[in-house]
Amino acid sequence: MTTFRSRTTALATVSTAALVLTLTACNGDGGAAGGGGSAATKAAAPAAAPAASQAQPAQGGGASQGAGASQGTGTGSSAGAGAGSGAGAAQPAATKAPAPTAAAPTPLCTVKDVAISAAHQDGPPYTHIVLTAKNTSGHSCRLDDHPQIRFLESHRENVPAVAKSKPAAPVVLTAGAPAYALVKLSDGGVHENNEPVTAFSVALSGSSGQATVKAPGAEGIAVDPAAWATGYWTYELRNGADEF
Repeated sequence: MTTFRSRTTALATVSTAALVLTLTACNGDGGAAGGGGSAATKAAAPAAAPAASQAQPAQGGGASQGAGASQGTGTGSSAGAGAGSGAGAAQPAATKAPAPTAAAPTPLCTVKDVAISAAHQDGPPYTHIVLTAKNTSGHSCRLDDHPQIRFLESHRENVPAVAKSKPAAPVVLTAGAPAYALVKLSDGGVHENNEPVTAFSVALSGSSGQATVKAPGAEGIAVDPAAWATGYWTYELRNGADEF
């Protein structure tokens, strides 16, 4: 009986010692595992924090990230304010450049602005005269159209114009500048129905009034109402256009 109890006690002691060793080993492994896990966690934590910090501005709403909430909130707030400013900024209205002011047209010459004279053109026989209109106004003026000539009181109509003599643009005279117009008097025939003229009137297109012009020569000129014609005002007499 005593022997059986001793064996039983010894067996119990051995089992207890084995259990203690087993628990100790388990605790060691668990501690090592726990220590390793803690070390891994501690090592990963610093790396995770910067990663979270770098990712935070892209999310904009970092206020819910725990320990990084303050930094996330500041970054998100700054980004939000920048976006708001950019979207809401008022664009300046486009300013339209003023249209250039057109230059005022040169005024028409009046009979008071020019001195009109007449001279023979070639001859004899004197079949043409040249009218000269010199600007004496002291400012620029323009001559439109042709001189409106009346040679005879018995013929109230103006001398007709030759169309081919018309220039491409009106003649603009600066102060002191002249313009010319060729006038046909007759065909130069002895048996024409010519009438003597010592003076005649000239008016300017677009202007009121008329100028009295003395005919050239001591005895004046002879005109034929069936043949007379006038050219347009021009800067100089031209071949072709002023040949009629």
